[in-house]
Amino acid sequence: VQLQASGGGLVQPGGSLRLSCAASGFTLSDYTIGWFRQAPGKEREGVSLITSSGGNTNYADSVKGRFSISRDIAKNTVYLQMDSLKPEDTAVYFCAATLGWLFRFWIEEYDYWGQGTLVTVSS
Repeated sequence: VQLQASGGGLVQPGGSLRLSCAASGFTLSDYTIGWFRQAPGKEREGVSLITSSGGNTNYADSVKGRFSISRDIAKNTVYLQMDSLKPEDTAVYFCAATLGWLFRFWIEEYDYWGQGTLVTVSS
């Protein structure tokens, strides 16, 4: 099982980025995929997730209405569309996977992690 996160970069406040999480070695629809982020000096926190079988989505309050998660089963890839970005969104973003249906950002339940991609929101 491997996860490869990409799409980070430098963007101005109010701008947009789309992160990708490419999965290999497993069937995407069997797993819940979560996006997490970790800012300097802060704990890792859940941002968004999409569940296995049904694709239910969940978002942290801080990103609701601005971020959107989706998946392409054929490409075995999960996306995180981030709009109206704020400086406080600056962090390293990770995607992670857990087998089965999970509607919570319980970090300890996610067994597989990608390497992270840096998002910097600054003027």
